[in-house]
Amino acid sequence: MTVHPSLQTSIDAWTHSIDAISELVNPLAESEWNRATECPGWSVRDVVSHVIGLECEMLGDPRPIHSLPRDLFHMTGELGRYHEVQVDVRRCHTAPEMTSELEYTVIRRSRQLRNEKRQPETMVRWPGGGEVSLEEALTRRAFDVWVHEQDLRRALNQPGNLDSPGGYVARDLLLSALPKVVAKDAGAAPHSAVVFDVNGPIEFMRTVRVDADGRATIDGSVSLGPTVTLSLDWETYVRLACGRVRAEAVAEQVKVEGDQQLADAILAHFAITP
Repeated sequence: MTVHPSLQTSIDAWTHSIDAISELVNPLAESEWNRATECPGWSVRDVVSHVIGLECEMLGDPRPIHSLPRDLFHMTGELGRYHEVQVDVRRCHTAPEMTSELEYTVIRRSRQLRNEKRQPETMVRWPGGGEVSLEEALTRRAFDVWVHEQDLRRALNQPGNLDSPGGYVARDLLLSALPKVVAKDAGAAPHSAVVFDVNGPIEFMRTVRVDADGRATIDGSVSLGPTVTLSLDWETYVRLACGRVRAEAVAEQVKVEGDQQLADAILAHFAITP
């Protein structure tokens, strides 16, 4: 038995992004590891530490026993503290230590994924608590690693791979969150329609429709006379949806047609990742 076909897309996307991260950081000088990223409070080293730490947890490694300092003001909530342990424990690591641990972790994790024989619906432990299906876990990891690859690329001024396999995994995951963002979080009125027109390396147009009961669905058909249309490029969409930037900072990259108040409410609730 080989890897289940429904898991292969996420595994391929994860592999592409994790290899790209390795290529990005291997030649970095010690000082470049300290560059700030758009993840609040995190440097290049911290982002790579986070990636290493979560992959180690997916491998079943024990978590580090480590007390966090009290002056990490960027942390918010218990999940933030959970993730910070894997990051803070590596803040004293040198560039060679970081690249060698990343390489070793990728080798181990790649071997685990190549030999994955479980069914997609198998429940697995998820870092931070609870269980999810194996299929969801692999999708989330592919998404997370691609998003962090992009964090590193922006910090290091090395753009690329916006339309890589991980980009399409990210597109589908982010789109699945739009109905909740529009109807529940932004409070769009019944019978309203919101169009998202995204251009760039990954292009798409989607309409979120709110029915008479306030429930929202999303589809790819054109809406005539939508309540509001938001037009923006793919990278800006990702940065907003992943909480890397506030709407005010990229106002020039987002074109709004229609109900400005609803558009503002949507953009205020657009970030779906902590």
